[in-house]
Amino acid sequence: MRILVQKFGGTSLSSEKAREHVVRHIKRELDQNYKLVVVVSAMGRKGDPYATDTLLDLVAQNGNAIPPRERDLLLCCGEIISAATLCSILQHELISSTVLTGAQAGFLTDDHYGNARILNVDPSRIIRELEYNDVVIVTGFQGQTEKGDFTTLGRGGSDTSATALGAALHAEMVDIYTDVEGVLTADPRIVEDAKPLAYVSYTEISNMAHQGAKVIHPRAVEIAMQSQIPVRVRSTFTESEGTLITQPEGFKDVQTGIIDRFVTGVAYVSNVTQITVESQDGEDHHLQLKVFKAMAENDISVDFINVTPTGAVYTVFDSDSEKAISILQQLGFKPKSLSGCAKVSVIGGGINGVPGIMAKIVEALTEQDIQILQSADSNTTIWVLVKKEDMVQALRALHAKFELHR
Repeated sequence: MRILVQKFGGTSLSSEKAREHVVRHIKRELDQNYKLVVVVSAMGRKGDPYATDTLLDLVAQNGNAIPPRERDLLLCCGEIISAATLCSILQHELISSTVLTGAQAGFLTDDHYGNARILNVDPSRIIRELEYNDVVIVTGFQGQTEKGDFTTLGRGGSDTSATALGAALHAEMVDIYTDVEGVLTADPRIVEDAKPLAYVSYTEISNMAHQGAKVIHPRAVEIAMQSQIPVRVRSTFTESEGTLITQPEGFKDVQTGIIDRFVTGVAYVSNVTQITVESQDGEDHHLQLKVFKAMAENDISVDFINVTPTGAVYTVFDSDSEKAISILQQLGFKPKSLSGCAKVSVIGGGINGVPGIMAKIVEALTEQDIQILQSADSNTTIWVLVKKEDMVQALRALHAKFELHR
């Protein structure tokens, strides 16, 4: 049994015309003798009748006075509506199909409602259903606790559902359908000459996703990487092959010749605040422990961390900055803060060990008179912190400096 997993996002299912494109992609793969597992998100986006954010608005009108368990129960309705609707369309097209909820598809999760983690996926029922149906439609974004309660996997959870099923079923490929042509070198809303990429490595796309690129969820990439399942990010509305995500040695299947690139793309995270904490007497050897333990105990996510013998510099989201500052002051520190910043990332599997990459970054930003507030690096990413008002120009300058439009 040749199995292919297809995942269709909310915009792919939001209108009758869009759903016609979905059916076309399904028919094309059935003609290639695949059995299909189709993972669906809730239809549309905020304002559309059955979108996740629209469902959330129903309880927001009552002051969000709903327990987390019941909130997840409500949110699971969106995917169920999508799945049943698609099933009716396929049956009308004489394509045999059936619908399984996340629980029925074998997703066992913990009870962290709203952002549950997958503990196990038992695909046995899917396999049984594929013996009698060409398509099994699975509601993405959801699972079930050991007690039988519905859970949701958090934002981007349908991507995670798709790659987890791809791994459990040993699928040949997972296709993530969205409203863009694939993974681009930058956000096309900011960088007009951003270019679609034919391929990226698991590591590169994981870093791009973590650094703000929203085309695929990083948890989904990590599952695919662990299981070595190739993933394609494709447009629902064209026949483009999109972007293949796999190990670098798999690139030969989609690209002839040799392309030796250092940088793959640029990404960003905006609306962050830089916090600086310094020891007043230069002798507080437990400062870092006190600071980061306090952030963790108060559920404040920290990023872009630089530690020195006498202090620490890090960022939090602007929405958490007042709380973070207050906590530090209660501990006796006198923190400095700079709100309205943005983290800009230069990402590429070829960065590691290559001299001159940081020099180019500094040169590109200096030419635009953009101040670098902080920097850090890893094997595949170099980050710089800039003022938010400089973010757009920084992204464009870096995209041009590394000739990513070519």
